[in-house]
Amino acid sequence: MQKAKGLWGNKRFRLLAGGVVLVLVVVLLAPTFYTFISTRGNRYNLDHVAVQDVPKRRVAIVFGAGIYENRAPTPYLRWRIETAVKLYKAGRVQKILMSGDNSTVEHNEPFVMSNYAKKLGVPDKDLAEDYAGFNTYDTCYRAWAVFEVRDAILVTQGYHLPRAVVTCQRQGLNVIGVAAQSNQRDWAATYLLREVFSTDKMVVQNIVNPGPKYLGPKEPVK
Repeated sequence: MQKAKGLWGNKRFRLLAGGVVLVLVVVLLAPTFYTFISTRGNRYNLDHVAVQDVPKRRVAIVFGAGIYENRAPTPYLRWRIETAVKLYKAGRVQKILMSGDNSTVEHNEPFVMSNYAKKLGVPDKDLAEDYAGFNTYDTCYRAWAVFEVRDAILVTQGYHLPRAVVTCQRQGLNVIGVAAQSNQRDWAATYLLREVFSTDKMVVQNIVNPGPKYLGPKEPVK
């Protein structure tokens, strides 16, 4: 007498389960593919184009990427700042908006970012700080609503650029993106996987369009 094979022994069930998994994967990945493809003409990599070939925008927006306890920027954040400064010195932008997390006294990303830019030769008058840039959505929302930025170059790692460009475009900004230059590979699998889920979250945010965690008074970048 044969033993029962269970559900996985049923060919029809296996096909149905496989179909469901395939649909879920497609739904999960579709926003990432769309975002990547739709922003191709708005993203630049200084490893492939000269900095002088990057279209001009008034402001560079630098997204936070963590700091150490000694108030030094992480390598990822350092590369972003260095790239923004390169754009500034090449005359591609006039101002740099440092947007990061200042949720505690000990964790002040914008301060560290601006301080590093000053060491690289950017005068204080051309720097602005967004202390409530807790995430990509908040940074883009506040860039428009609080800092009255209308056109900008977004500076972040290449894997993050498509989502950043689409998010800021959805908030009304005329933006392009420039990938932060580094001497290391920044396409780690963990970051790419996180980006997939973050892009799915972005779709919901763009539909609902909630306010940022903190809005505050206007601080136009002059």
